[in-house]
Amino acid sequence: MDQLTLWLERYFSADFAVLIASALPVLELRGAIPLGISLGLAPWYAFFLSMVGSMIPVPFLYFGIRPVFRLLMKKDFFEKHLGRLMEKTTQKSDKIVKYGFWGLLIFVAIPLPGTGVWTGTLAAVLLDMRFKIAFPSLFLGDLGAGIIVTMLSIGALKAFGF
Repeated sequence: MDQLTLWLERYFSADFAVLIASALPVLELRGAIPLGISLGLAPWYAFFLSMVGSMIPVPFLYFGIRPVFRLLMKKDFFEKHLGRLMEKTTQKSDKIVKYGFWGLLIFVAIPLPGTGVWTGTLAAVLLDMRFKIAFPSLFLGDLGAGIIVTMLSIGALKAFGF
């Protein structure tokens, strides 16, 4: 993390680095909040920037993923891998299907790998959730995950005497 922190500080402002990191898959808000704090941002400011950054891709993913998938599924290589990704996502989504809005919210709110906004948006698309239901659910779930990650980050700082 030190090399990444040094590189980001050199080429980007801390604010911009957190905003961009939170918009990336895998890192998302769960990695961007600790990154922001390590770059010297106030924890709640890092939380705010991470929330904004993590929600930026949602409309693009929601409305753009089907056409991209359709295009890529025409190639054997992508058909195999995307098919597996879609299958994995729908296997994890039984609770989302059962509880709808609340299921998606809880899925995104759990700050574990593979349960963020990117996966939640993909699940919402694959399960044909309407955007006006999916977006608030994704936002509130991300808000919950952000609060948890921020509290854990603050607690870790205090535990180690920072």
